[in-house]
Amino acid sequence: MINSPFQTKYTNTLKHNAQSNHVLVSYTKKVNKIDPFAFYQINSPVCEGERFFWKSPDDDTTIVGSGLLCSFSNSGADDRFSRIEAEWNEILSSAVIDNPFRVPGTGPLLFGGFSFDPYSLKEEKWQPFGDALFYLPEYMLTIIGEDYYLTVNLFESEELASQSNKVKKTFDILLKGAESSQVSAPKLERKEELSVPEWLTSVAEVVDELQSSDTVNKVVLSREMKLTFSKPISSEYVVKQLHLQQKDSFIFLLETPDGSFAGASPERLVKKMNDQVLSTSLAGSIGRSEDPAEDTDLGNMLLNDEKNLYEHDLVVKMIKGALEPYCNELQVPENPVLLKTPYIQHLYTPVSGISKPGTSILHLVGQMHPTPALGGVPTDQAMKIIRDKEKMDRGFYASPIGWTDFDGNGEFIVAIRSGLLKGKQAFLYAGCGLVADSDPNDELKETGIKFLPMLQAMGGKSE
Repeated sequence: MINSPFQTKYTNTLKHNAQSNHVLVSYTKKVNKIDPFAFYQINSPVCEGERFFWKSPDDDTTIVGSGLLCSFSNSGADDRFSRIEAEWNEILSSAVIDNPFRVPGTGPLLFGGFSFDPYSLKEEKWQPFGDALFYLPEYMLTIIGEDYYLTVNLFESEELASQSNKVKKTFDILLKGAESSQVSAPKLERKEELSVPEWLTSVAEVVDELQSSDTVNKVVLSREMKLTFSKPISSEYVVKQLHLQQKDSFIFLLETPDGSFAGASPERLVKKMNDQVLSTSLAGSIGRSEDPAEDTDLGNMLLNDEKNLYEHDLVVKMIKGALEPYCNELQVPENPVLLKTPYIQHLYTPVSGISKPGTSILHLVGQMHPTPALGGVPTDQAMKIIRDKEKMDRGFYASPIGWTDFDGNGEFIVAIRSGLLKGKQAFLYAGCGLVADSDPNDELKETGIKFLPMLQAMGGKSE
């Protein structure tokens, strides 16, 4: 265990920092190889509930934060995207940043996300997350390809030069302390798919509404699975299993003292690196087969399925419409291709562009959420139907989660294939896109497949 040399922490709730005279001081240095899972365990249990983990597909980028220097939270819908951005910019305006590398994802960085719907039913288990929650960590490891960077952040009101020796000692302690320990899997004692008959009724009612509507084209309904374990399940175990099992997905985890949100999502919402913008349309799905020929047949079936192609096209058009006002150039392929994950294959269309000056990633996130892949078309009407028919709090499920650094770079994904870890219980979520010819039983089967990544990561078995 490593004891933090900086014991003072400041929790910001979008009201505090304007009154604070403390200056953010950030130091980044390049270091030798560090196991990201070992780094995640540094300061545990001291920093438990104050950590995050992020990995992009194929391990291209890994970011791990430990220790909470400052948090940004928001309960409510009013300007939550712009308010988080304004508070972040306020801290950066006076920050002293020692980062000669300027590599995206290094230096001071915010990691977190937003709730799916601030107007939805609220459940107590999601209360710690609010409608927005972001962390500025004390200690952060960033891995870009083969390069490793260590960042230490602190608030200081004294002479900055007096802190240099403290920070140097902190780097040394962190480097020596990064040793991974084994975490055992708890026994899964009970698995319960919640309110299945009621959910099937809701699906049938929504399909009837879609068939009779001239304006609503698609609605996404989600459902919930509850797992009960023999002992509290650790975030360390879950994030490592997701990394081992879901190499082609974004792995993410955000802790609070009263629960963690984790998942393995294949779906990027938006990525911004300097002026380069990339988004992903991922809608329309089918299962996988262990038989290569059958798996190919399933993929071809998906590529030629009218329902799924229609659903996918709705998402492509929405992303194009959301990005066009903020991009000077936009490239959208005419036809989707397949993106295959271990349990599911999807229709996939990348959308890329060059952003206009002054465009922030948090603004793009606000414009793009919720996508038709997780909300519906048109958005406002679909969201009203979801609130009426879904009868649960999605919390951060299907929401934007990701990071933005001090240079305005960042990446946010859509938090699907995910679940809430809470003591001896976990709550998993899965959704499906409903159109006029959807069949409730088919949608039940599809959501069952979508539970699998999180279920398997926690020791569950598929039927």
